[in-house]
Amino acid sequence: MAKFYPNLTPELIQFIEEQKIFFTATAPMEGRINLSPKGIDTFRCLDEQTVGYLDLTGSGNETSAHLEENGRMTIMFCSFSDKPLILRLYGNGRVIRPRDEAWDNFSGYFSSFHGQRQIILLTINSAQTSCGFGVPIYEYQETRETLIEWAEKKGEAGIYDYWEQKNQKSIDGLPTKLIVDN
Repeated sequence: MAKFYPNLTPELIQFIEEQKIFFTATAPMEGRINLSPKGIDTFRCLDEQTVGYLDLTGSGNETSAHLEENGRMTIMFCSFSDKPLILRLYGNGRVIRPRDEAWDNFSGYFSSFHGQRQIILLTINSAQTSCGFGVPIYEYQETRETLIEWAEKKGEAGIYDYWEQKNQKSIDGLPTKLIVDN
């Protein structure tokens, strides 16, 4: 039932563009595995080998810390409609922060949001589809605006303070390099 691809096909890109939620998974060499659901219109297919998403400020910054340590990442999409399918993208991730030279090259692919923190890029080593027959059917209702409203209320200075307090290290103590590169 599972099928592997060396890169994204037009059909896989179309499937990705139809999804309202995706999941990211990273892990340090030692420590906790991080699995995060993501929503809002932040994901883009840049070409058949590269995808990325605009990462918004959240309670932690595990993905950034793990990618800084080892680069390993999986992104999963799962159909909740009547046509079942699971798509996993395996590859090497990298973090692009607003202070990085590459920011201007990639930020134009994304809508701007209050609280945008970094761009996560994934260079795909392989993609895998599987059936998804055991995944229930759910109906999308709407995008939750709570995170965006929270960031708007905090303002730029409040977001920076939040980064300093909550987003500098992973829960296992790894540096995220969000504000400085050390």
